[in-house]
Amino acid sequence: MSERHKLTALVTGASGGIGEELARLFAADGHDLVLVARSREKLERLAEELQGKHGVSARVLVSDLARPESPREIFEGLGADGVRVDALVNNAGFGSYGPFAETDLKSELDLLQVNVVALTHLSKLFLPGMVARRRGYLMNVASTAAFQPGPLMAVYYASKAYVLSLSEALANECAGTGVVVSALCPGPTETGFVAAAGMEQSKLFDLGAMTARDVAAAGYRGLLAGKTIVIPGLRNSLVARSIGFLPRGLVTKVVRGIQEKRNH
Repeated sequence: MSERHKLTALVTGASGGIGEELARLFAADGHDLVLVARSREKLERLAEELQGKHGVSARVLVSDLARPESPREIFEGLGADGVRVDALVNNAGFGSYGPFAETDLKSELDLLQVNVVALTHLSKLFLPGMVARRRGYLMNVASTAAFQPGPLMAVYYASKAYVLSLSEALANECAGTGVVVSALCPGPTETGFVAAAGMEQSKLFDLGAMTARDVAAAGYRGLLAGKTIVIPGLRNSLVARSIGFLPRGLVTKVVRGIQEKRNH
């Protein structure tokens, strides 16, 4: 991607964390943006900053992707305004923490709607146009959680396994079309995710976390390089890729131990 090939990138979950940093990277390369999240104030602040700093257009769309209607509203609204999306970044997502038999049903149904259904719906709406134009980028933010089951975060881990599987399949289908499909699979990252999922006491982050900026930079570089799977951080990559060689039961027990609260 370069100034000679200016794109419009739609980034969901752009109000903070990895999504915000990805938006900054697109803008720094001179690309226009459609910023999607629930917080109008945060989006407008970011849009103003990026427009002033990089001279790009940054459109703000306040939308709750837990609403089933949201993806089509986004697609049709942009179409009506003549906005063509060349890069779709499905970054929005959240987790829930605790034993499955005790966690809140509504929260986990919303999790599936955002992490799985809205991601699929948006991809379904925007990908055909990219394929027809023989140019485009689709980044789905998965997680190293995608590579194994996750006791105490069972639904979240399962949702990310879906995202990774879908992305790999679409990358294969889009080979030769000029469209790049990439799954970004970060490990523990310094974002608002931990507090939102109620994981402050989990041991998962005891070994440290990458910054959202570093994760986004790795994902952006991988997308431009046409990589189907991007796992930022050497340790994260080694762990994720070694899991396939271990017994599934053992992997699940190890993950359970890591997910436990420190005072358990």
